[in-house]
Amino acid sequence: MKDYKKYYTLAAAPEEVYLALITPSTIHLWSGEPAEMSEEVGAEFSLWDGSIVGKNLEFEPGKKIVQQWYFGEQEEPSIVTLKLHLHAQGTSVELRHTHIPDNDYDDIVDGWDNVYFASLEDFYS
Repeated sequence: MKDYKKYYTLAAAPEEVYLALITPSTIHLWSGEPAEMSEEVGAEFSLWDGSIVGKNLEFEPGKKIVQQWYFGEQEEPSIVTLKLHLHAQGTSVELRHTHIPDNDYDDIVDGWDNVYFASLEDFYS
């Protein structure tokens, strides 16, 4: 199991970024794919036509999202934490993804950089 942490900068206010991460219609706009998402703790979600699935664990409006991502049977859950910080250029997103299965690590990192956050950066540019 591996962990990943990185900061991304988006040209929008933290409140706007937060809504873009939890609103299905907005997720569809920036990802290009239908999304199942809610701001309900314990609710399951699906992004990128089921490529990313999991459960919502915690929300702090405009500031933080915590999710469990499913990778099949694991002793410890894979947890994604997104913290949104005000930044001179808009929002600094602090990503922490823990307990990534070793054989999925490179694909997950590539997905964060070149799909998930690349799509958000394009959306806000």
